Amino acid sequence: MSKPNYTGTYHMVEQDNMDSYLEALDINFALRKIVCLLKPTKEITHDLATGAMKIRTLTTFKNFNMDFTIGEEFTEDLGAVDGRTCQTTVSWEGDKLVCVQKGEKEGRGWTHWLEGKKLHLEMRVQGIIAKQVFKKAE
Repeated sequence: MSKPNYTGTYHMVEQDNMDSYLEALDINFALRKIVCLLKPTKEITHDLATGAMKIRTLTTFKNFNMDFTIGEEFTEDLGAVDGRTCQTTVSWEGDKLVCVQKGEKEGRGWTHWLEGKKLHLEMRVQGIIAKQVFKKAE
């Protein structure tokens, strides 16, 4: 069975439990409040043949870029998020992309999946789960 192509531009339409997730990452109160007000856009480029993926998370406050090949571990610089680095692997679990980030914080990672024109993102750290939903731009 072929894997879904995540390529596209997506605008956030829903968010849940982000403040608790950021607090678990030791993000200070003021920055958490700013981040929770942001409405990020995700620009994803996905090469199905090679597994190469680029995810650009764009906001009016700060942008975050993540380039990787599915199934290959890499050192991820999360300086733009919480000042940490970790060993990261993104793999397929069925039609979902599952990211495991090994570092200072236990149970850190995320899962992306598509449902129609919606891109779902579930972020995890130390048992805390935050969710975002993005709608694909036409």
